Amino acid sequence: MKTIDVFACYYEACATVNGRDRHAAVVKLTATSDAGEIAYEYSVSFFPHDDPEDFAISYDACESETVFQGKGRRTKKRDAQYLETETLRAHADALAARLDGTIDWEKPLIQARFG
Repeated sequence: MKTIDVFACYYEACATVNGRDRHAAVVKLTATSDAGEIAYEYSVSFFPHDDPEDFAISYDACESETVFQGKGRRTKKRDAQYLETETLRAHADALAARLDGTIDWEKPLIQARFG
């Protein structure tokens, strides 16, 4: 099984989970492929980010959603479909809302990474 983060970026964000304030979130689009099957999944994970060097992810404040699973392989066209800005943000915002959180899309903490 091959798992690739097609997109990952850290943003300023706001959520309180398990009594702990979270000031940032990592947003990802992950592709997993194996034996002619492909799956795409969006995920959002809020983490404390108490200082500028703190990028320790806490996995108690995570939500994810598989948006495609079926026969096929990873292609640039399929990646682009799920990376489209409005699609990515809409899915990530919905996942953040499940945790009563918000993502500040105008304030990335690092440059986006593409795999």
